Amino acid sequence: MYQEHIMENGLSLVYEKLPYVRSVSFGLWVGSGSRYETPELNGISHLIEHMLFKGTETRTAKDIAMAIDNVGGQINAFTGKECTCVYTKTLDEDLETAIEIIADMLFCSTYEPAHIETEKRVIAEEVSMYEDYPEEMVHDMLTEEVWSGNSLGYPILGSYQSVSGIQRADILEHMRNYYVPENSIISVAGNFDEQKLIDLVQKYFSGWKSNSNRTIQAYKPWFNKSMKVKRKDTEQVHMCLGFRGVKHGEESMYSLLALNNIFGGGMSSRLFQKVREELGLAYSIYSYPTSYRDVGMFTIYAASSPQQYGEVIRHIQNEIVTLTQETLTEYDVEKAKNQLKGNYILGLDSTSSRMNSMGKSQLMMRRIRTPDEVLESIERVSLESISEIIKYVFRPELMGISAIGDIDFDPKLLEHIQF
Repeated sequence: MYQEHIMENGLSLVYEKLPYVRSVSFGLWVGSGSRYETPELNGISHLIEHMLFKGTETRTAKDIAMAIDNVGGQINAFTGKECTCVYTKTLDEDLETAIEIIADMLFCSTYEPAHIETEKRVIAEEVSMYEDYPEEMVHDMLTEEVWSGNSLGYPILGSYQSVSGIQRADILEHMRNYYVPENSIISVAGNFDEQKLIDLVQKYFSGWKSNSNRTIQAYKPWFNKSMKVKRKDTEQVHMCLGFRGVKHGEESMYSLLALNNIFGGGMSSRLFQKVREELGLAYSIYSYPTSYRDVGMFTIYAASSPQQYGEVIRHIQNEIVTLTQETLTEYDVEKAKNQLKGNYILGLDSTSSRMNSMGKSQLMMRRIRTPDEVLESIERVSLESISEIIKYVFRPELMGISAIGDIDFDPKLLEHIQF
């Protein structure tokens, strides 16, 4: 069972003690991501994530890496559209080492101009590498087009132009506005003494100052019916079809997850079995939901030869039509629910998974669902609730398409797709 401790400066500590393990996962979550950026500073959240590892007043970048390597632990970070997380996984006896290092990175990083320029070049290479992987890039193209005109559509990495223009003063200003205790969560899962954990967080983070003038603005986007195609000399056509999803924390997310398992979430799903196994039209085809604070998306991805992409889209359309005609059975629903429960329970065995789940939930919703609550929500999924989510998601007037490949998409393709 998780516990919460609110410090005087507004920092929230959420933790779950697991006495049967010997590891502990520690994560610092901050509400800073590409959604809270301007076009001119797009990519600054990701750049800051890099800079946290470049050295502090007392440690070089190598020192930071070695401090964790020397105790056999792991340290890493990631940036999303709505959050940034820096995290460690160590033996329980090395928890203070992990906490002290992350606090040092947060409060004492130097952001030296020379290091900033180095990381700009690293990120430029990262952007270039990303563009060399159309199977990754096509997802961002869909997001940018569907949420066009809203910061939710901005790429997490930024662009060559935006990242190259970021200066040290911009980084420090962004840190002052977003890296504040009331916009942050510390999440811990594993084996530890609870009072010692609270004392350690108090020791290293109590001096973190609040910023009462901080304002975070993120406007709810409209879902744009749109299509974006990038002509590129590739062996396969990579394409995404995007539909309206549900926001983070919605009860209907469990019905959408069950639908995803049935429709395209695994090797036994309808899309995979039909398009890949039976017809052999695509090597890779799957679906997945994405959720944000106020909106969501349901995405279908497929990769096929240029000669067969039209057939793939036709069969995806046919499978959607089959769903909308209420062909689901109670067996389909029970199977999907059992998959959800199994995946969730297996995930509880990992301290990293628990730390991630608690940190993101607390940051996004200011509450954490217990395992019993999650399992009860899965159990409440029914044939009726999945039918409702099918009607909500699969609407041709709220659909986006993105594609990369050596083809010319029919500009009226969106109008031809009906369910």
